Amino acid sequence: MTTPPSPSGAEHAEGSSVRVGVLVPLTRPGWAEAGRHLLAGFELAVDKVNDTGGIDGRPLELVVRDTAAHPERALAAVDELAALGVAVVAGEYHSVVARAAAGRADALGVPFLCSSAVLDELTEEPTKWVARLAPAQSRGWRIYADFLLGEGRRRIAVATQPSVYWASGTRVLREHLAPHSGTVVELDASALTPEALCDALVDHGATALLLLVGHPEPGVPIVRAVRDDVRLAEILIGAPAGQPEFPEWAALLGEDGAGIPFLRYLPEVLGPLGERVEKELRERLGEAPSFVAFEGWDTVTVLAEVLRSHGTDRAAIAESWPRVVVDGTRGPIRFSRTTGISVWQWAWTPIQVVDRDPAEPDRFRILRAG
Repeated sequence: MTTPPSPSGAEHAEGSSVRVGVLVPLTRPGWAEAGRHLLAGFELAVDKVNDTGGIDGRPLELVVRDTAAHPERALAAVDELAALGVAVVAGEYHSVVARAAAGRADALGVPFLCSSAVLDELTEEPTKWVARLAPAQSRGWRIYADFLLGEGRRRIAVATQPSVYWASGTRVLREHLAPHSGTVVELDASALTPEALCDALVDHGATALLLLVGHPEPGVPIVRAVRDDVRLAEILIGAPAGQPEFPEWAALLGEDGAGIPFLRYLPEVLGPLGERVEKELRERLGEAPSFVAFEGWDTVTVLAEVLRSHGTDRAAIAESWPRVVVDGTRGPIRFSRTTGISVWQWAWTPIQVVDRDPAEPDRFRILRAG
């Protein structure tokens, strides 16, 4: 029986594994499909690390906790993982959950590498303990707003639910569209039936409806209602948060789910590393990997480099973020301080606006890149 890892993460029994805490949504109401892809990326990359000698001869081990999209579960998980002595915590898809985890990691002095959540303010104050691979929401959603303007869509309605994440996205859209005579009206998807929401879209003369809501409920019923309403035949439905990325969307909506633009964090063309990882992820998942799976793989690649170069001491890991230089599946990864962002940020994460091709719903069309 090995000695339990110390709370500092700095001391390990000889030959013991290097443990990384992982936060992922694997059950409802979390977006379980996203969590499955994120974890697949983690696991594939860990296999690669361990096949090539691990961390100075010690295997890398994932200690996985399901957040189920609950901030309270994330807080408890970070507490537990810290007590178990993990060197670092990583992962999470849901922004509000990641914000809770980042705040607790900061308070405990545990390094946290956020894989996939985009909310700008992951922590209330600037911190050295947290770094992020996903782009900040303000950058991605401004690119999405530019796409809407390019399509001539200036009367925007957002179907939304109470959430800091949705409220933040709405604010980004409103501020970016206003100088271009764009308007944003909010429709409460928790109070309106899909049919009543359609009536409101007609009343407001909306030219685009953005789904700032959960998946599959109420997102899927809203799409069906809008598609069935002849008054809204010309309206553009959008989902900047990425709901159409995953196969479940296409399975539930079929042709109705095509032609709905969303944000995806991939380059226009994958390099040799990205192509190889894409093939391996496809084999592991049994389906096309989402960008979230690549985020998982890149997370472990960054952490392996940090752990090999700077050891497992938590403070040393946190100090290493600005010195990271790693080739990821989607390009070279470096962290820097970005205006308005409180954590170490990969500033040039590739961003696309894509949709499922109405003529071939399993194929994605790139509509804009930034």
